[in-house]
Amino acid sequence: METLTNREQLTKRIFLIRHARPEVPTKGFFSAAAASQYISDYDAAQVEKFVLQHEAIPYKEIKEVYCSTLVRSQLTAKAIFGEQVLLKVDRNFREFERKIFSLPLLRLPIKLWLVTARLLWFFGLNSKGIESFKEAKWRARKCAERLEEDADENATTVLVAHGLLNNFILRELKKMGWQQTVKGGSGFVSLNVMEKKQ
Repeated sequence: METLTNREQLTKRIFLIRHARPEVPTKGFFSAAAASQYISDYDAAQVEKFVLQHEAIPYKEIKEVYCSTLVRSQLTAKAIFGEQVLLKVDRNFREFERKIFSLPLLRLPIKLWLVTARLLWFFGLNSKGIESFKEAKWRARKCAERLEEDADENATTVLVAHGLLNNFILRELKKMGWQQTVKGGSGFVSLNVMEKKQ
C-alpha cells in the first residue's frame, strides 16, 4: 500500500469488506452429515459474480489487501481490486469456526443448522475440537491490532474477510479509539469503514 509522507495531517482508514456469496446450494432439508458437508463445500466454493463500486474506496491506491486462507475471501479481493493486487493471506483472518452438532435422523433447513450450531458455540456448548468463542474473540483483537499497525504505516488498510470476524474486529477497533464512518452492515460484499486521526 502507498506510504504517505505527511502522516500528521492525514486520517487513517481501515476498510472491512465481507466476501461475496459462495456458490453453494442452500435449498431443501439437510441431515447432520449433509450440513457438515455443506460447511466444507462453503469453505471451498467459488463466489457469485458481483460489482462493488463505493465512493469511499480509493481503488487506485490499493495495492495490497489482507485476506484469509479461505478461497471466498481471496476471490472477492481480486474481483474488487483486480488480479494484480497483492494478497496478504493470513489464517488469523479466517472466519470463526463452526461445526454441526450430532442429531441423527433429523433433517432441517441449512440456515437452522447453522444458526443453532453458532448459538450453541457462543454458549460454549459446541466447541469441542474447534476454537472456542473466547479464543475467537482474542484472535479478533489481535487482528484489529495488526490492521491498526498497518494503518499507522500506510494510512489506508483493507481487509476482505468474513462477516462474524469483521464484526468483532470492528468492535475491537472502536475500543481502540476508531470511529465508524461507513456502516454497511454484514451482508455479502458489505463495506464498513473505520477512521482515526493521525
